Amino acid sequence: MSRFQLPRRTFLTATAAMLAAPAIAQEAIDGSTELRGSISKTVRRNASSFRALDWRPYFDNTRNGAILVDLSSRALHYWNSDQSIYKLFPTSVPLSEDLTRRGRTKVTRKVEGPSWRPTPAMRKRNPEWPEYVGPGPDNPLGSHALYLSWTYYRIHGTHDTRKIGRRSSNGCIGLYNENIAELFGYAKVGTKVLVI
Repeated sequence: MSRFQLPRRTFLTATAAMLAAPAIAQEAIDGSTELRGSISKTVRRNASSFRALDWRPYFDNTRNGAILVDLSSRALHYWNSDQSIYKLFPTSVPLSEDLTRRGRTKVTRKVEGPSWRPTPAMRKRNPEWPEYVGPGPDNPLGSHALYLSWTYYRIHGTHDTRKIGRRSSNGCIGLYNENIAELFGYAKVGTKVLVI
């Protein structure tokens, strides 16, 4: 072996390290990560707990379909009536516990291109917000909305994709617009919803 030749194992190890370096460096300098400010042990990221679930512990049946929103993992699970379709979507969840509602509800209305009016509580917290926003790219409800039997609560899209996977809503459950469009196609008026 000449003095400029590397053993195969050394060559492979060095090559793997060089290929991994850009990803590690990007992670360290990328300003788009959520790791800003202090890191609390109580904050759970959905990346580690984003997993498939079985519907049976949560619903007695899936007639009209079933939606489970898991606030801790920031994920929405959907099963159609015969369980032949199962979907798992990342979500945004309420900013704080006082904005959070848990329990059973159902889809009461489906709207493509929803308009938005902030609730009285939102207007009190944010008096600078407009009283009304029509359908379009500035609408906080995104492209589609599933209205629930709970007043003011929705499962809806968002044009601000930075919100997904975070505590960022005023009570609603937000999805990427392409995900809410897909869910909108599956869900029916009467689809059961459980928020845990």
